[in-house]
This record gives sequence, structure tokens and C-alpha cells, in this order.
Amino acid sequence: MPKAVKSGQAAKSSGRTAFRALAALTVLGLSAALPVASGDGATAVARSGPTAGAFREAARLPFTQRYRAVQHGGLVRASNAGISCGRRAADDSRTCRAVKRGAAGVNEDFDMFYSDLDRDPNTYNSTRAELKVPAGARITYARLYWGGNLRVGEQKPPEDNGRVLVAEPGGEYKEVLADTVVGHRDAADSDAYQASADVTPLIRARGAGVWTVAQLNIAMGQSEAGAWGGWTLVAAYEHPDEPLRELSLWDGFERVEDREAPAAGTEGEEAAGLTLRLDGLSVPAGGAGRAGFVAYDGDRGALGDSLGVTADSGRRVRLSDAENPFNDVMNSTITEFGRPGFQRRPEHVNTLGYDADVFDLAPALSGGARSLSFRFGAESQGYVLGVLFVQADARR
Repeated sequence: MPKAVKSGQAAKSSGRTAFRALAALTVLGLSAALPVASGDGATAVARSGPTAGAFREAARLPFTQRYRAVQHGGLVRASNAGISCGRRAADDSRTCRAVKRGAAGVNEDFDMFYSDLDRDPNTYNSTRAELKVPAGARITYARLYWGGNLRVGEQKPPEDNGRVLVAEPGGEYKEVLADTVVGHRDAADSDAYQASADVTPLIRARGAGVWTVAQLNIAMGQSEAGAWGGWTLVAAYEHPDEPLRELSLWDGFERVEDREAPAAGTEGEEAAGLTLRLDGLSVPAGGAGRAGFVAYDGDRGALGDSLGVTADSGRRVRLSDAENPFNDVMNSTITEFGRPGFQRRPEHVNTLGYDADVFDLAPALSGGARSLSFRFGAESQGYVLGVLFVQADARR
């Protein structure tokens, strides 16, 4: 049996042990309906969710609005990948060290191993990232997303998809449970999922600082599909000194591929590209804005992944920056306007299959906007889209 499989089985065992050992820890209370957030015009979309330990799943979750607000403030996020290369599996691949520093390389070319920073024997992966909240701001809504591939050199148990551990800056772990349907797609090449939970009380209580997320249910090892996974925390805040802004958070679980889609309404319907439209906006001409997303299994150097945005019925603007070429947007990066944006540990430049980027929307807002359409394109292998969040100036 390959060494990666043996170590993965040990990780599965230690993971279940850790969750049993954490029974005495605080479990965040998660309701079946999302609370209405504060702020002018703020709304939160109610969704039914599973009780603790009974996570409902669906192979495809259409994108819907999770949170909407018009308030003085903005959106911030923290994010990191939970797994990276350990040693080279393909003779023609770059070294792991070079790839971590940003060289071209894809996850299927490496044996992949967990990133684990907390030195806690009860956790098998843990990573950190800074949430940068302006001083004096109040959190109005926060949501944690996590996911990855369950089948690589090992097969992880899907019953652990809806659980994760979160530690506030300087604090102890708390078990967080998914409060809505978990996206889970078991296909021939991978076993992908994304889960999420409302963590507003936790983030509101502690706010800015370096957060730790551990026990992501992702598989390690090597296969043609490759190992990948990570987490992203998105938080909306209000602050009286900041501009009035439109804030919108959407999520789903959609496979985006460059191929002809089946007939509408069929089981497993997938699109050759995906368009998401945000209506009811009031963005002035020349307004500032930003758009971020979370996606899984994007390969650096596989050209064809793109993101375009159209304001109203105008021309489509293709988003790109120094680290995300217009034809390789899903290139395994965690950036903000082409820069790191915040501290994280580890801070690998090439995250080998996990994307959480934020782009400048200003080029698409020169004439203002009542609606924004986001068009996600894909190369032949495709990727899974999980989150879209948008911030834009609003007319007073």
C-alpha cells in the first residue's frame, strides 16, 4: 500500500478522534434560518439547514444571494489553502519549493500533504490568515466557507464535510457546523464539496486579527485529479466614516466547464460557462468597487479560465491583474488587486488548486450600474465555483 494512503488513513482516524475529544468545546449555535443583519436595507436570505451531525447534501447548488446590504462600510475576507505539495511525483514537474514560491505547477504532479501550523496532535491540518477590519467598525454579517477534494491517494469520509474547527486570534478552537445544504459532487475524477456556516457572533466578538481554521476534511496524496482544498471567511462591516456601499454575498456549488451543456432541467445539468446577475443596484458613474470569488480545482497555466463583468447592457470587461491573467483567472492564487492583501501562514503563492481572489471593479463601473452580470468561463478541465461577493459605491 502506498505511503500516502497509510498516512491518510491515520489522518482520518486522528480527525475523528479530534472531533470526539472536542465534544466539550463550545459549538457555535446555528439556526435553520439566517438572521436579518443590521444596516440600511440589509437582508439575509433564509435557508433551511441540517441539525448538528445530519448534514444534507446536493450535487449541485444554484447560486443564490446569501446577504445583501446598503450601508456605510464594506466587505473583507481572510483565506488560506489547507494542503500543499510535499514531494514531486512527476519527473517533468517543477520542484515543490519553486511551486510554493509561484512557479508553474499543478497538484496532480505532486504528492500533496497537509499544512499544519498549530502543533496540536489532535488536528491533522491547520492554517492561518488575517482578517483586516477597520478600527471602529461593526461586523454585520460573517460567513465561513470551506471545502476540497475527498478522494486522492485516500478517501475521506463525507460525513465530516460539515464540521471544521476555528480559533479566534489568541483563542481556543471552537467546532463550527454547517448550517445549510452542503454541496457534494462525487464524480469519476474527484469527490468535491463545499460547506459553510454563519459565524457572525464569533467574528463580531473578536473581529480583526489572525484566525486559525483546522480539520478541513480534504484528502492528501497523488492522483490525476490532484488534492486541493481551503477556507475563506467573508465579513461585512459598517463604519460611519466610510462611503455608502452596495454589499452582496452569493454562494452555490456549480461545476463550470468548457463543454456543451445538457438539456435544461436534466439531472446534473452543467453550463459551458456560468453567468450570475446582480440586480437592483444604484452605482454612480465612476464608482469604485471590488468583486471576489472562491473556486476549487483551477490549474495554473491551463489557459481558458476567465471572468468578465457587464454593467447594465454595456460591454463586457474581462477582469485581470498582475497575478491573474485574463485567460487564466483560476490559477491557484489568493490575492487582492494582484497583491497578497493580508498576512497568512503558510503564504504559498501557488496554492495548487484553491482560488480566493478579489478584483478591481472600477473599469466596469465607469458609466454606473443598475445591474452587474458576471460571466465565468472555463478551460476544458473546468473548476467548481463556490462563492461570489461584490462591493460597490452606492448613490446617496
